[in-house]
Amino acid sequence: MYKLVYNKTTTIEFLLSGFSNFNALGHYLFAIILTIYIVTITANIMIIAIIRIEQRLHKPMYFFIGSLSFLEIWYPSVTVPKLLWSLILGKHSISRAGCMTQFFFHFSFGVVENFLLAIMAVDRYIAICKPLRYTLIMSPDICFNLLLGCWFLGFIIVFVLCLQVSNLSFCSENKIDHYYCDFAPLIRLSCSDTTSTEMLFFAFACFVIFGSFLIISISYICIIQTTITFPTSSGRRKAFSTCASHVTVVILFYGTTMFMFIRPTSGGLLHLNKIISVIPSIVTPLLNPIIYTLRNQEVKEAVKKIVQKMS
Repeated sequence: MYKLVYNKTTTIEFLLSGFSNFNALGHYLFAIILTIYIVTITANIMIIAIIRIEQRLHKPMYFFIGSLSFLEIWYPSVTVPKLLWSLILGKHSISRAGCMTQFFFHFSFGVVENFLLAIMAVDRYIAICKPLRYTLIMSPDICFNLLLGCWFLGFIIVFVLCLQVSNLSFCSENKIDHYYCDFAPLIRLSCSDTTSTEMLFFAFACFVIFGSFLIISISYICIIQTTITFPTSSGRRKAFSTCASHVTVVILFYGTTMFMFIRPTSGGLLHLNKIISVIPSIVTPLLNPIIYTLRNQEVKEAVKKIVQKMS
């Protein structure tokens, strides 16, 4: 839909193309994505409940894992319900206000996840490299303040960017080649000068992604340097095992995120972004609780204990 403002046609509604290329498989995609979404929400709620119930898991490491699970409930919930709606009913329209709201929350949760993964790496560094001071440094108050800082900074950064995008003019063309309101497809539709907005987005993306990844990399370099000095192989194995889940999640998340955002917004790979974005937006939130459950002995023991109590 469009409206005429000062003899200029302005878009007031967008059309999300989603996976319209797979119309024949629409119902199958709906069933698969709905199943993944339900399992994701259920698994992450279970992780939060287990950490909350089991006294042995009341540690900084599990506080952050629970926080990540809480985030992974909301992250896919911003985009997946709209995608399911379009797949089953074929309704692809989204209002401009709805598009900006989706944009804001999707990117805010993504930025928060970057910061949270960085803090989790620092937590592992302190636990392994400074074990005697661990409880003092990572006190409950400090953990809570770090988490609060992640959410506050994440939302502030994206709020500034969202203001820039919402002030752009969108004329005539209103079809977004994506299943949610992503930055690059929106920029391509704008009839305004988007140079400053693209530069701001790129600067924020570099700060958030490279900044967080740098902290994670330095933390693990220090962890490796410390663990190779351990006198026993069992000690080294135990230290590495506590980091294995986090490393797996980092590789999954950053492998796709860097490809999607640390490059120019114009180019021939934008359609591929839609396919790649399924991994951090839909697949990773499902894999995170599975990874942390299967690779963490304490969580597995807590699950067994709760199941035994229930039975």
